Amino acid sequence: MSFSRTVKEELATYINPARHCQLAELAALIHFGGHLSEDGQHLLVEIENESVARKCFTLLQKTYNIDNVMRQEDEEKVLQGLHLYDEASKGISLDRPVSSLLIKNSCCARAFLRGAFLCIGSMSDPEKSYHLEFVCNEPEQAEQLQSIIQEFEIEAKIIKRKKYYVVYLKEGAGLVDLLNVMGAHVSLMNLENLRIVKEMRNSINRRVNCEAANITKTVNAASKQIEDILLIKERYGFENLPENLRQMAEVRLEYPEATLKELGEYLEPAVGKSGVNHRLRKLSEIADHMRL
Repeated sequence: MSFSRTVKEELATYINPARHCQLAELAALIHFGGHLSEDGQHLLVEIENESVARKCFTLLQKTYNIDNVMRQEDEEKVLQGLHLYDEASKGISLDRPVSSLLIKNSCCARAFLRGAFLCIGSMSDPEKSYHLEFVCNEPEQAEQLQSIIQEFEIEAKIIKRKKYYVVYLKEGAGLVDLLNVMGAHVSLMNLENLRIVKEMRNSINRRVNCEAANITKTVNAASKQIEDILLIKERYGFENLPENLRQMAEVRLEYPEATLKELGEYLEPAVGKSGVNHRLRKLSEIADHMRL
């Protein structure tokens, strides 16, 4: 089961006991998934998830005293249609933003976002990427959703994709916050666990890459130093070097894999990393002069 479906299955099981929140969530389901029949006498709400369809029935039964019938339209029973009398849609618009009165309370705004996600939302596998989106038919729908999400201090953006208007989030922290707002607390914890593992893995990879880069840099530097020292030995002779540089050259040849700190400890008297680096740099300058 995909992570997106797991979130929807969790949200589909939650029924807020407050009627005003039930109305707000039902409003989202009808607003984003509903359209009138050809004769204009019935409202059809198309829902692809069976659990969400059952929840829609439950909300209808709790908020309106009407009869409803579910129709499975294809052989695989993927699409559930809800044929409802038009009286169910009183106060709920199909062609313009939902009335602010339905979502004026924070709890109702949460319920509305929950219904919107159940109807038109999706979420990518967080192990691969962080991406949650709502696919709207009209720009006004996208703008209203974006506004509601931003009321919870969560950043959401809108992009046009072909004929649709997509409200999306791409930050892991924003996804966590939105799951919390919608009430998907189990999915939230699963996402947080995945984020922790992913961040630890990335941190380890960065550290390993950094250490590998440092090792490569150290090896390349040591190779260049040894090359310079051998050139000096061949063309100039160690006996012609000052004592401190002669000793430095001999120690570097004797310990080609040693770090600057270790090289300093082999010298008599011992010197620090900066002193070793200064002597090696002087040897490099002598070798570079010989190459001219």
